[in-house]
Amino acid sequence: MSTHTLTPPRAAPRPRQSPGRGPLGRWAARVGTLLACLAALTAAVTVMAPTRADAHPLSTTAILLDAAPDQVTGKVELPIDRLALALDQPLTAKTVVEPAELAELRRYVLSHTSAADPDGTRWTTRVTGGRVENIDGVDHLVFSLAFRPPNGTVHDFRLTYDAIVHHLLSHQILVSLRPDGSHGYTTLGVLDWQQHTIAVPAAGASTEHGFAAAVHLGIRHIAEGADHLLFLVMLLLPAPLLARTGRWTNAPDLRRNCGRVIHVVTAFAIGHSITLALAALGYVSAPTRVVESLIALSILVSGIHAIRPLVPGGEAWIAAGFGLMHGLAFAALLNGLDLGRGSLVATLLGFNLGIELTQLMVVALLMPSLLVLSRTRVYPAARLTVATVGIVLAAAWLAERTTLLPSNPLSPIPDALIRHPFLVAGALAAVAAASWSVPGLRTGRPGNDTAAAEPHREAHPISTAKT
Repeated sequence: MSTHTLTPPRAAPRPRQSPGRGPLGRWAARVGTLLACLAALTAAVTVMAPTRADAHPLSTTAILLDAAPDQVTGKVELPIDRLALALDQPLTAKTVVEPAELAELRRYVLSHTSAADPDGTRWTTRVTGGRVENIDGVDHLVFSLAFRPPNGTVHDFRLTYDAIVHHLLSHQILVSLRPDGSHGYTTLGVLDWQQHTIAVPAAGASTEHGFAAAVHLGIRHIAEGADHLLFLVMLLLPAPLLARTGRWTNAPDLRRNCGRVIHVVTAFAIGHSITLALAALGYVSAPTRVVESLIALSILVSGIHAIRPLVPGGEAWIAAGFGLMHGLAFAALLNGLDLGRGSLVATLLGFNLGIELTQLMVVALLMPSLLVLSRTRVYPAARLTVATVGIVLAAAWLAERTTLLPSNPLSPIPDALIRHPFLVAGALAAVAAASWSVPGLRTGRPGNDTAAAEPHREAHPISTAKT
């Protein structure tokens, strides 16, 4: 009796296809065409849609002060859409100038505006006038302000203002000062739901003060800008992974992961810095509604990319391309300050520095947890969940900013998250630590997630006996 060992024939290796010529490349090309058409449709809808009171969801209030020897005058520019939300009234550019409504709104602003010496001595405050101005494509109600000190001589004082922001927590008030004899305004700072009072130097803020205030403004603009933060999070989600055969898999090299994060953040910084500088200096401009709608679209696309790679290895290009749109939105904030060229340069540099510092802080808070979590079996579900939430929020923003919805029903969700950033980062760190502490949840050899998911096959010899 003899025994023969038969080994099953091995399957011939599949020929490797060029990513740009295979089915995946054709699918990516179709997706790119679809996204391009969607972007064009979004721009067309935002341009052709009729002007509405809530067309600019991220508009801010601006207070522009002029210091004279005996009094401080100026104006306050209130976005009508935000005013309507804060007062829960259907205000429009036509209704706010009706005599009875205008008088009521003037009393409202006066009740939320005051000035006082550092020791608490109150100044006389007046709010007069009332007219509608279109600023950066958004209708604003503009009132004149006047503050007179009790001794008749203007000196340093403290301004307190909380109109709109006392009900609308995401709102911001930008305060600028033009001292007597100066031709341009200098940024003093920003007021929000946490800070209602700001120091006003009567002699004017120095360039260093304006630079520091601009840095603070950039930090707070990103820290309290839910859409910009969400876009950054969507970019970071796939950073620890590699795109293979149209799917995300673990990346084998930690150094390479960190390099990809640096590339993504740097590309976004370069993109928004270019348009921020060009737009703030007046070289380029775009309708606010188009810009804000494209920002929502950028979150939507990045969320889809975090679920399934649309442009494998092209995260940096996505970050740079959409960073150009975010830069235009940043510039819209500075343009509302009506700064002189000298003050604008210092404010521009400081504002951009504040943005970069905040982005680096977000990366430092989230990326270690994402790197640890990406080495566990929990990450695919976590990534899918976070990306899906981002897509839903972006779709709601897009519908509101293209006037398809009168208001965003999901706005309380991102507002609640940005009010507790360290709680969110701590929760993510806890999930990452808990997942890593369970050996059964850790993935195998990095880079082999796809192989690990397939049934393990062995080439056992098949024995047959012949008699």
